[in-house]
Amino acid sequence: MYRVEDKFNCGAREMYCLQKRLCSVLRSDFNENSVDGYSVSSLYFDDLEESCLADTVNGDRIRRKYRIRIYNHSFDSIKLEVKEKLDNRVLKKSKNITRQELYKLINCECIEEVSAMDDAATLFNLAIKTSGLRPRVIISYERKAFIYETGNVRITLDRNIRCSRDVKHFGESDILYDLLRDNDSVLEVKYDEFIPDFILQLLELGNMQQTTYSKYQICRERYQ
Repeated sequence: MYRVEDKFNCGAREMYCLQKRLCSVLRSDFNENSVDGYSVSSLYFDDLEESCLADTVNGDRIRRKYRIRIYNHSFDSIKLEVKEKLDNRVLKKSKNITRQELYKLINCECIEEVSAMDDAATLFNLAIKTSGLRPRVIISYERKAFIYETGNVRITLDRNIRCSRDVKHFGESDILYDLLRDNDSVLEVKYDEFIPDFILQLLELGNMQQTTYSKYQICRERYQ
């Protein structure tokens, strides 16, 4: 099902205050490997016509992003993801892939798939064959995430967002990243049908503004 996804511009002071509040009430995400959370690295793909970027820039109601994601700089879990968005609602199709399949996709080669059109591998393969899907940019950041089961609420605080065009070496430790001068932190709030009032109160700081922030768009524009 599609989930609501709201984003807010959030500075260092707001991040600190929110993390203090949320830590006392909500449990942390299972990916966490320190009190500060965990690291996320994603390799984003786009086609020859840059359709994913154009849809985001134009603010199209229906958008799709293709990416491969790892956590804490480890290949123990490699997620192949296709993220579909309708206005501020998102639907993510995900599956685990091997390191060998990762390298095949980086080289614009198809991987093994199941006979289902909503399978992430099927969608990746189709885009490679029909529109020249290929890797474009690596985006990394540190994330502190909180979960509340009722309403399937997930709140993430993303900091130190940075990017690299060294897509062939995705996941390796010696990649050189370019830092964003602005927009290097964001608050994301995701939930199914509703969010409890007490969580909304925890998030109320008075000076945060909702935004259509896109890490992919900002990082791609960093190189244009």
